[in-house]
Amino acid sequence: MLIRSGDTVEVIAGADRGLKSRVLVIDRAADKAIVEGAARVYKHVRRSQKHPQGGRLSKEMPVQVSNLAFYCATCDKGVRLGARFTKDGSKERFCRKCGTGVGQIAPPKAAHASGKAKK
Repeated sequence: MLIRSGDTVEVIAGADRGLKSRVLVIDRAADKAIVEGAARVYKHVRRSQKHPQGGRLSKEMPVQVSNLAFYCATCDKGVRLGARFTKDGSKERFCRKCGTGVGQIAPPKAAHASGKAKK
């Protein structure tokens, strides 16, 4: 899964289809993400010291990651991400549509640096 918390994503399926927003939390075990403003539900809360008035509290629920696409600012649309090695041997995420690098995944390794002969 190449989507990370803090990324801007576009919801591609469901009631919030077309929404472009930021990922708040990723649950890798369940393959779900909480997206700001997506999949909002009302939670009814009883009066307490924490919520003195009680009532309905609006909160975001997790969305399946397969229903999200990374939003590329260069392409101006939701795209798929890929992983590749750069010339210095570090691994980065990139937009599969336009090839723009999105961010580094792993630090440089000499084994993956270009220019080194493979045996």
